[in-house]
Amino acid sequence: MHVLVLGGTAEARQLAGLLVAALPAGSRVTSSLAGRVTGPRLPPGEVRVGGFGGAGGLAAWLRTHQVDALIDATHPFAGTISFHAAAGAAAAHVPLLALRRPSWVPGDGDDWHPAGSLAGAAEALPALGTRVFLTTGRTGIAAFAGLDELWFLARSVEAPEPPFPARVELLPARGPFTLDGERELIRRHRIDVLVTKDSGGAATAPKLAAAREARIPVVVVRRPPVPPGVPVAATPEGALGLLRERLGLGT
Repeated sequence: MHVLVLGGTAEARQLAGLLVAALPAGSRVTSSLAGRVTGPRLPPGEVRVGGFGGAGGLAAWLRTHQVDALIDATHPFAGTISFHAAAGAAAAHVPLLALRRPSWVPGDGDDWHPAGSLAGAAEALPALGTRVFLTTGRTGIAAFAGLDELWFLARSVEAPEPPFPARVELLPARGPFTLDGERELIRRHRIDVLVTKDSGGAATAPKLAAAREARIPVVVVRRPPVPPGVPVAATPEGALGLLRERLGLGT
């Protein structure tokens, strides 16, 4: 048996470990990483790095490597690859399921402002604050380049590429982050508004709690649409159980 995991997330790494331990002897688990992050944390099993060349290239890879099941465990904002996965799996007649961490949900005391896109988030900012904690990743900073009257603390795993806002401090960092650390960042930099994508998960959630405590607004960029009809699990354990069902494997 050969299972291909489209990965790059912490949940994908956890799932690869579960698959390696749980699948029948002689099975293969291959994780595919996009290659956009330097020095990624590698999952158990086999690893390939790089794109497939669209849905057609993925379908060809699935056939050539005799893949029995495909699991899309990519980041919730990696929308294009999810549609390629759906089309490629259908073309190759390979069962597909997705692992998606649940969205964040606002709680008591939160002041959230949903935005449909990064451009929408940038448009909303001037009315909400002047010192921005920007946590939308290295590819998202360009959407805020025209807001020269605001000051930005822009955090990302990899250094972003220009264009940048005129007043920006870049902060390279990789989660998970702590509540104490996020509180200190907000205090030290006098942050009065937070911008984030609805990535979900616990690794970067402390910033939301810190913003709630500081009583500052949060602009939350909604997730892109996902392919319809794909079975979805919320946890690595759930994905393993769903895979067993799809392939008729015993527990």
